[in-house]
Amino acid sequence: MRLFLTLLATLISVAALAQTPGFEQLPGGTEAQVFRREAASGRYAPRPLASGATDAPYASRVGQVLLVFVQYRTDRDSVLMDSRAQRPEPVPVLLGERRPPGTIEAGMSLLLPGDSAVFRFNADTVFAKSLRQPVPAFVRRAGNALRLTVVAKQLLTTEQMQARQQALLAEQQRTLKARAAKQSAKDNALIQAYLKKNKLTLKAKKTLGGTWYVITRRGTGALPKKGQTVSVKYRGTLLATGQEFDSSAKHGGTPFDFVLGQGQVIAGWDQGLAVLPKGSRAVLLVPSPLGYGERGAGADIPANAVLRFEVELVAVK
Repeated sequence: MRLFLTLLATLISVAALAQTPGFEQLPGGTEAQVFRREAASGRYAPRPLASGATDAPYASRVGQVLLVFVQYRTDRDSVLMDSRAQRPEPVPVLLGERRPPGTIEAGMSLLLPGDSAVFRFNADTVFAKSLRQPVPAFVRRAGNALRLTVVAKQLLTTEQMQARQQALLAEQQRTLKARAAKQSAKDNALIQAYLKKNKLTLKAKKTLGGTWYVITRRGTGALPKKGQTVSVKYRGTLLATGQEFDSSAKHGGTPFDFVLGQGQVIAGWDQGLAVLPKGSRAVLLVPSPLGYGERGAGADIPANAVLRFEVELVAVK
């Protein structure tokens, strides 16, 4: 069941292979076409199963990981899921002990790296033995069969798979770090241009976390502490365009209450309000990672938006 859900969540298209006639009958009623790319022509040619020395014994691969691209179709060629459309990396499939004939797991066990295959499964068998649930009506209407197209890319030991995952994670982290640095430079340039234009460069300060602030009226109260409830009146605009996206005035002028330092608001607010004495008014300039980042917020705040807030710390409770 776990294997089926993993495959069904991530699938690909190799539809041309499904047009080649000549399915082999396997135990349990599964039909299979297996192909291997010819080195000379680059074309796929049928590879008979159980072809002697070219087929590694399955028992030797138990516990290893087969990397595959996969796609599920109904028997009438409607694509259900496609892994390459979901992610660029192949899907890891842990090879366990042999499964009952006619199951998805049994079909996958026949493949070697470099193979491409099309399996045609009886839907009743697959859903009973692999998924353990009734066959969906739309599958029955489409012929009561599932076609699984598989491209087997690589066979790895568990140690090799762990090393691969660590390398992929490190690469993702490097990519994210480089993207964040690039965005930070853009945000900083926009903030500095705003400060210079409004002659606020000398008045502006920055919190340790990176939020810029300019106190326009310093209050006489104490600084709020983490865990205290603060009441704030505010007006939020996009720094790049000046467009307002929210304000306490839109909510009847009622101050907004939240617990400071608990992540109930964007990081720019947690940082900026913490440096304002009670009664202060200030302008907060929030770089995009401390606001809504790459996801943005609704229709009014786009991705990677630098935010400007006019705030008044009304009360600390």
